[in-house]
Amino acid sequence: MKEHIFQKSEVENSQMAVKFYCSENQVPLEMHKVRVVQKLSLLPIEERLKKIQEAGNNTFLLQNKDIYMDMLTDSGVNAMSDKQTAAMHIADDAYAGSESFNRFKKAVKEVFGVDNVLPAHQGRAAENILAERFVKPGMVTLMNFHFTTTKAHITRLGGEVIELVDKKGLQPVSNDPFKGDFDLKLLEKTIKEKGPEKVAFVRVEAGTNLIGGQPVSLANMCAVADICHKYGIPSVLDASLLQDNIYFMKMREAQCKYMEPKEIYHLLADKMDIIYFSARKLGFARGGAILSHNVELIRSMMEFVPLYEGFLTYGGIDVRSIEAMAEGLYESLDMEYLAHGPEFIAYLVKELDDYGVPVIKPAGGLGAHLNCSAFVPEMPHNQYPAGAVSAALYLVGGIRPMERGTLSEQREPDGTERYAELELARLAVPRRVFTLSQIKYCADRVKWLWDNRNLIGGLEWVEEPAVLRFFFGRLKEIGHWQEALVEKFRKDFGDSL
Repeated sequence: MKEHIFQKSEVENSQMAVKFYCSENQVPLEMHKVRVVQKLSLLPIEERLKKIQEAGNNTFLLQNKDIYMDMLTDSGVNAMSDKQTAAMHIADDAYAGSESFNRFKKAVKEVFGVDNVLPAHQGRAAENILAERFVKPGMVTLMNFHFTTTKAHITRLGGEVIELVDKKGLQPVSNDPFKGDFDLKLLEKTIKEKGPEKVAFVRVEAGTNLIGGQPVSLANMCAVADICHKYGIPSVLDASLLQDNIYFMKMREAQCKYMEPKEIYHLLADKMDIIYFSARKLGFARGGAILSHNVELIRSMMEFVPLYEGFLTYGGIDVRSIEAMAEGLYESLDMEYLAHGPEFIAYLVKELDDYGVPVIKPAGGLGAHLNCSAFVPEMPHNQYPAGAVSAALYLVGGIRPMERGTLSEQREPDGTERYAELELARLAVPRRVFTLSQIKYCADRVKWLWDNRNLIGGLEWVEEPAVLRFFFGRLKEIGHWQEALVEKFRKDFGDSL
């Protein structure tokens, strides 16, 4: 396969399909209009202090009514299209043999070219089925980088996760266009060392959630699949973030420039043994699925669907969401639809970078990612820099980010802390939700926090769950740094919210 190309000027130009006459107005232009709105509120900072402390400094435990900009995730919170909403009104409620599922299968066939589909209520449910089918005690699962729930499903069954992302992926700032790529030599070396029979499967996450939404090149994914086929190991693609990844392929990879999105979807489905996805990201609906050209592989997982999810024609998904999921898959073939998230994210990353704020570059999918190791460089991992910056950002802006650092890891079996490779605070950009002025407000409040970063202190545990602690664990500030931030905010902003 041809090498990818990546020229900064080309990518910057691609961020704006429509050029403005006045040069100072070069911003991403929405190719949609807003017809339904939801009222927001911005609490005074003193109330925000109370809310973040009541939530145990865990942004997951904040209530939506107390948030101005919810940038926790882009999963299940994207704005659906008018066609998706309309499709929900023709849903077939049949328990078995539902026409809604038949329409979903037709959409899967159109987009991926695959006939064999198992529904699951979301991506982590599909991961559970994959783990139950393939993972046995003592086996390893190889991946470019882990995702929290993926790893938890594998380790609870006695398996081990080994990350083989190319070392460029762990560099916060670089010019490399595909920082999510596998280290192919290390992949083959690890397979030989562990033994192919000990490898449950090789999972490609495109793009990589926990290292900044960084994409994987088509050439790299195809090479991974070829290595898997060589050793008789199942190749699995987590396609939850594939929309963004395809956008980056077309912008940054020479061989993809003139390919239609559907060609890329079909090629990947042909190369990979199994594809699964969360429709909360891919298609902007609520649901998920496992796909494969291999009928035997599908049959080997089929029994787990009624056991854990529901019958084979709804898989724990309500039929209205199945209709929205089908329409969302069709829309994922539209480049204007694919471009919206990456272009807004690139704009936010550029604003922050221009302000001098340390961010992961180049801009990836999902959202903008603050490099908290550079934000609070003196703070040790065991005081949770990414968690502290995330709590501070809610405090100063009413903005809810997600911690993607050491808090999102799980402890080693001996109880010692596993420190994250990167300490990130993710500012997710749900699709078609925020206006450009809100994005600029976000950048402004992050800039203020950056200028006052010397006031940010660490966190310590109050309640620490054993598994997936970042979802519902509680922490407290070390000292009284949050009160100091409030005092400085009032000094700089007066009576402003």
